[in-house]
Amino acid sequence: MDWGMQNRLAQLIQADGRCLFLPVDHGYFQGPIRQLECPRKTLEPLLPYTDAIFITRGVLRSCVDPHKTKPIILRVSGGTSMEGKNLAHEGITTSMEEALRLNACAVGISIFVGTDYEHDSLLNLAKLVDEGERYGVPVMAVTAVGRELEKREFPYLAMSCRIAAELGARVVKTYYCEKFEKVTGGCPVPVVIAGGPKVPTGYEVLKFVHDGIKRGAIGVNLGRNIWQDEYPVAMIRAIRAIIHENATPDQAQNLYDSVKGGKT
Repeated sequence: MDWGMQNRLAQLIQADGRCLFLPVDHGYFQGPIRQLECPRKTLEPLLPYTDAIFITRGVLRSCVDPHKTKPIILRVSGGTSMEGKNLAHEGITTSMEEALRLNACAVGISIFVGTDYEHDSLLNLAKLVDEGERYGVPVMAVTAVGRELEKREFPYLAMSCRIAAELGARVVKTYYCEKFEKVTGGCPVPVVIAGGPKVPTGYEVLKFVHDGIKRGAIGVNLGRNIWQDEYPVAMIRAIRAIIHENATPDQAQNLYDSVKGGKT
């Protein structure tokens, strides 16, 4: 592995082998969703507690201070919206040259296995990996399901993650599911947990993060379950404690309550 690739991965994956990525890229197909209407306002209090942010070039340029940021994973796929017919019909929206210009530590792209656009999205990943390897930029593949949330089960996710790794992704972002150890066990590159729609309680978030780490994930890429929480700083600190301090869900919940109450 070349020095540049190693250096970029080392900025994303911490010395303990774990990571907390904060995605704020949702607007690329959903528009200004709740608590992400003003990305700068959402991001600023959370930046001290994340290891990297997953973001589009437009929001990076307009909402992130270049003098005060964290490593960047640049979202480079898109071209669809919630108003369109098929969320899977994505293409490459941002060049590798642009990623280098923005000093990105990695680029991220969605793949849509099992859809009408499976072939296109997988070839997009392969081509992006070719460019990333040429310039020392790791590619994170996102195993997207579009509107078909029922696909978030281990046979589909295990297949999608393995295909992404086979095509050269250095990191794979996927959903937590039952038998998650079979997803991570069949994927020869690091796996980070996606959040998906916000779950009913914060404790449930802490529990699936803890379980996912125990079952082989190296960290998370959680957005809505952090910044749509009533106390987002408390939530990101609680999740960080699980990832980097091996806290249990109960210990993390105690930290959440303490931060929420202004005691920590």
